[in-house]
Amino acid sequence: MPDALVVCQQVTKVFKDFWMRDRVRAVNSLSFDIQPHEVFGLLGPNGSGKSTTIKMILGLLRPSGGRVALFGKSPTDVSVKKRIGYLPEESYLYGFLNARETLEYYAKLFELDHRTRGRRVDELLDMLGLKGAQFRPVREFSKGMQRRIGIAQALINDPDLLILDEPTTGLDPIGTKQIKDLIIELGRRGKTVLLSSHLLADVEDCVDRLVILYGGQKRAEGTCDELLVSQARTSIETDSLDEQTVAEIDRLIRTRSGGDKSIVKVSKPRQSLEHLFLDIVEKAKAEQLSTSGATSGGQTASFLKGDADQGEALIDKLVAASAAAAAPVQPVVAAPAPATGPDVDVIGSLVKAPEAAAPAPVAPRQAQPETPKDVDQSVIGSLLAPKGDDANGGGGKA
Repeated sequence: MPDALVVCQQVTKVFKDFWMRDRVRAVNSLSFDIQPHEVFGLLGPNGSGKSTTIKMILGLLRPSGGRVALFGKSPTDVSVKKRIGYLPEESYLYGFLNARETLEYYAKLFELDHRTRGRRVDELLDMLGLKGAQFRPVREFSKGMQRRIGIAQALINDPDLLILDEPTTGLDPIGTKQIKDLIIELGRRGKTVLLSSHLLADVEDCVDRLVILYGGQKRAEGTCDELLVSQARTSIETDSLDEQTVAEIDRLIRTRSGGDKSIVKVSKPRQSLEHLFLDIVEKAKAEQLSTSGATSGGQTASFLKGDADQGEALIDKLVAASAAAAAPVQPVVAAPAPATGPDVDVIGSLVKAPEAAAPAPVAPRQAQPETPKDVDQSVIGSLLAPKGDDANGGGGKA
């Protein structure tokens, strides 16, 4: 088994009051690990210690006891930060920036070059259905749209470990399904994902393995099949049956089991509310009804699929072709206008004026000591006369 990306061993976190007395034991002797390429679920009700555990993994909080390791290093090691994408429980965004500027900002924090930055921003905006709203200030976004931007910024650096804390909070059913599909796709592409949520239905379809917390302690751990498959009952699904056939099957079951077992329930299957909702939305989209919110989004960004090198090669080819096509036009664009006509002469004189006048400010400063030669010496003598010898001295200087 490969080395775990995240290791928590007997981790405990106690928050203290002003007098350093134990106030809250948020996490108590918690142990688990996350393997590479695994979608791991951290579940529990509100206040069970999920967010506190994530903050200790990120190095934002220091554990009171136990050990936390990330990529084999301490969570406080700066070198591991660039390999992590993090979506906090609440979206903290700059409201005066628009969606594109927000993603550009986070991309620059990871020192992505201009070409990579622009490509990833375009792909993420399209993937999350925000391309039509990319120039609107984030403060005008709904909570669900802000959540989508938060997910985009968590993916902008193509992280090895993606940590999502309540990613579907505020999202409509369309966005919720899209995020679940994205998590499944990232797991299939080899990403390691830590998904924290108290919405069990959002996690059940996504995770490979999970831990359920309550009161800061681990209450259950395992795969979905290990924890969810009931061993006490068997379900058989067939096409629609009439009552006589059901009765015969029931008699057969009773006969084979000695009368201890029988059909417990016969019902018609029904689709989930999520499927009904999405079906209605798809029909509305087919009718080309407009919406002011986020759309359903596009395909997964290419850099998240692992084919970034191929995409860059294609971009280089297109850029080279574009440069070659634009070459004959460049001299025409760069050619100066003919210097004829009175208007051009005026503009030329204005442009050259600063150069011609550049030495002018220096000359007056050099000539300032000679200015008193133009002053009437008798007036100065009359003003200085009452001072006696000083006056004569002043006249001599003048």
